[in-house]
Amino acid sequence: MYDWRDDWQTRYARTEPKIVCVGLNYTDHAAEQGARLPAAPMLFAKFANALCGDGDDVVLAAGIGHVDAEAELCAVIGREAHDVPADDALDVLDGYLCGNDVSARDLQFGDRQWFRGKSQDTFCPIGPGVVPVSELGDAGDLRVVQRLNGETLQDSRTSALIFDVRALVAFISHALTLLPGDLILTGTPAGVGVFRDPKVSLRHGDTVEVEVEGIGVLRNHVVDLGAG
Repeated sequence: MYDWRDDWQTRYARTEPKIVCVGLNYTDHAAEQGARLPAAPMLFAKFANALCGDGDDVVLAAGIGHVDAEAELCAVIGREAHDVPADDALDVLDGYLCGNDVSARDLQFGDRQWFRGKSQDTFCPIGPGVVPVSELGDAGDLRVVQRLNGETLQDSRTSALIFDVRALVAFISHALTLLPGDLILTGTPAGVGVFRDPKVSLRHGDTVEVEVEGIGVLRNHVVDLGAG
């Protein structure tokens, strides 16, 4: 089991990182929604309470409605960064993880903003461990897969990102200072449950796997507090 808190305390002397997320950042994900490609990265945030590790349970509140897993490449900041040019972006990265942007769609769409739907406890699994940027470079062409109970729902590559890792670091650091241990979830590809026909929602007892090429497999079980 991946203990992200111990890892972050050891690596970055903190356990409350910023989690900056990017919406609508894969061409195939935009296409499945019939959405126009964004002119600039669409940012939102999760809070550190949402973080959990490989092997931890994703816990669904009773009556929460439709919940999706979202497979993502997650970039980890390694040193303080403000207004970093894209050409220098890799210099401020420590490495990469698998990430899962768990999303409660009824709350997200019903609230007409994403705070409750994205930041519930355990709604941001990361793992299975940080792979250094020296091994993966700009992570520009890595396979990203989500499996639900062994069935593949998402299968794409980071080459389909609209805004790549370098561009995201530059854009985000222009707006706010990034600190060691902060996370950038780079977006999710096509295939999430809410856009499938029929729709596929996380349920009690499910096993979700997020695999990113060169990083490994992030695996979490789903516990629905309203089940039974």
